[in-house]
Amino acid sequence: MPLPQASRLLTSALFLGVSTCLTAAAPTSPVLPAAVKFDPIPVHVIQRPLPPGLTADAALRSGRVSTGNYAMTARASRPWRIAFLFPHIKDPYWIGCSYGVISEARRLGVAVDILPADGYKDLIGQLRQMEEASNGRYDAIVLSPISLDGNNPSITRARAKGIPVFELANDSTSDDLTIKITTSLRSMGLDATRWVIRDAQKRGLSAINIALLPGPAGAGWVKGEVEGSQEAARKAPIRVNIVDIRYGDSDRIEQSQLAAQLLAKHGHKLDYIIGCTGCAPAARLPIHEAGLDDRIRIVAYDLTREIAGLIRRQEIFAAADTKALSQARVTLNAVVNHLEGRVKTPPHTLLVKLGIVDQNNLDTYRLDESIAPDGYTPILSYDPKREHP
Repeated sequence: MPLPQASRLLTSALFLGVSTCLTAAAPTSPVLPAAVKFDPIPVHVIQRPLPPGLTADAALRSGRVSTGNYAMTARASRPWRIAFLFPHIKDPYWIGCSYGVISEARRLGVAVDILPADGYKDLIGQLRQMEEASNGRYDAIVLSPISLDGNNPSITRARAKGIPVFELANDSTSDDLTIKITTSLRSMGLDATRWVIRDAQKRGLSAINIALLPGPAGAGWVKGEVEGSQEAARKAPIRVNIVDIRYGDSDRIEQSQLAAQLLAKHGHKLDYIIGCTGCAPAARLPIHEAGLDDRIRIVAYDLTREIAGLIRRQEIFAAADTKALSQARVTLNAVVNHLEGRVKTPPHTLLVKLGIVDQNNLDTYRLDESIAPDGYTPILSYDPKREHP
């Protein structure tokens, strides 16, 4: 018997993890995250010079790569002002990045403002924020580009004004960045899809059908995910058919609708769905409603606290991990090192090494290197001059 409309909406919201804000329960003063002392973070270091217009993954294939550990830097000599431009702060990935930025700003003694756009359809909004951040208020800008190419002119204009621009997480093809700090976006697709292939072999399957919910078309990280999945499928020891790819903003409701479209078209032919941090959890309800929980396994291209919990309950089976928290920490340290003149020749790119999480290693995995603590409420600004001892 169909649920009444109100009940269906409530069930969907609970299943998808959509939060309802209650004014009475909202904290009046969010607690600042502690200034955490972190261990050196394993990275790939890509040196200049490189051909123009390269993505981080293309730079990784250049051969000018070394591996090492990125250690935290000393406290800044002054409260530098740094703007962080996020695509949005609607999902746990960017909430984790905000935690890394604010906690590290406290340790380093610098002022930060996180300026989120309204989502991956809001390139114009992010470009407007970039122009505003370039008006001289900030000493440096950290950009998480919405577009692989569309942000490039604004980066060039900021550099012309003497403002260094750093890249966090999302990739671009700009040659005017001071340093890129991201991870191998192609490896997100490779690692997630290779896990699927190993799992299929353990289940005795000789051929599988996969659908992808990678996120918004045009974003650099989405391009990397898809290319990595396609490469893993081509080289697989079993037959792997990527039967469909549905692009869309990482909004939970939109992704749930895309998952429902996949099931309507492919239904009982599907064995796995691989999705982004907002996409993978959103596929659960459509799969459940279609009665395909025992057939289709969900794997995520990245890790959040929500996804870690879903792995524990076997509602999602595995996740690649780009270590959002570590990326944010490395980025702010790289900015301070640059502003303080501590590094004379900065690298082209710093790639934080990936992890992979499933039920076998979840209990021992260092989640504190990847995701914000449970219950963290996002804070978008920190100024050491305003913090009372």
